[in-house]
Amino acid sequence: MASEQLRLRAGGAVARRQLVSRVSRYLFLGATVLGVSILGFLAYDTIDSGASRLSLDFLTNYPSRFAEKAGLRPAMYGTLWLMLITVFSSIPIAIGTAIWIEEFAPRNRLLTIVKINLANLAGVPSIIYGILGLTIFVRFYGMDRSLLAGGFTLALMIIPMTVIASQEAIRQVPPSLRDGALALGATRWQAVRHNVLPNAIPGIMTGTILAISRAVGETAALIMIGGAAFIHFDPGPNLADFADPGGFWAGLNESFTVIPIQIYAWTLDSRREFQANASAGIIVLMTGVMALNLLAALIRERFRRN
Repeated sequence: MASEQLRLRAGGAVARRQLVSRVSRYLFLGATVLGVSILGFLAYDTIDSGASRLSLDFLTNYPSRFAEKAGLRPAMYGTLWLMLITVFSSIPIAIGTAIWIEEFAPRNRLLTIVKINLANLAGVPSIIYGILGLTIFVRFYGMDRSLLAGGFTLALMIIPMTVIASQEAIRQVPPSLRDGALALGATRWQAVRHNVLPNAIPGIMTGTILAISRAVGETAALIMIGGAAFIHFDPGPNLADFADPGGFWAGLNESFTVIPIQIYAWTLDSRREFQANASAGIIVLMTGVMALNLLAALIRERFRRN
């Protein structure tokens, strides 16, 4: 029996490949366990440091020189308004661009150049977008250091990522759906509208929400255009401004802060109490990001079932 087992063992190049395969498996498993362990430790340390500061007062108070009275209210308002501006100014453009590239654009050298530049822009560091936003929106268009300037800067940052994600989702739609619609007399847009987009929506929405999740945690670009670290008012329009267009636009042109900038400001203070505030802010921010990722998963599964 032992001699038969010896004869069945692979030898030569096959044995080496099998050895490499086994080593690679354990190597990648070890890398995964190491990464997850580090994230788990950081999460535990953050929760242990900041959980005691989480309360309704922490979410509704304004920043203060006294750590026990400081809160995230202006930062939460600023984050909400900034994300609304970013979504409404970037997502229609990004999805429309992806549809044009995949369904309507002529296949020529210009389209190849556009695709290459989109891929390059998706990997540009966020600080570069901050410099671009400072030059274009703050200085050239005179928006000052406002919510509009911050929202448009983040829109520039996530458009390439959203375009690429939407392109991939559209490519996954079987060509037979397009061809069948065109064969039955539908126009190109009708085929896209009724056959391609309904099947691509799960991937498009997933990529869009993940891009927004990145924008929620952005700090460098917003610091570059002048996001404040300490404001004592609620950024953006209030409820009364919705009935007054002038007041609404005035609210969008106010100074702002966001949760990542407020966390950064607290981490600069060496006092333990402010470090706890920073940890509590991280918990709030991560909860929001995880909620967005969960929303992306739910939307994807819902559209897949439909």
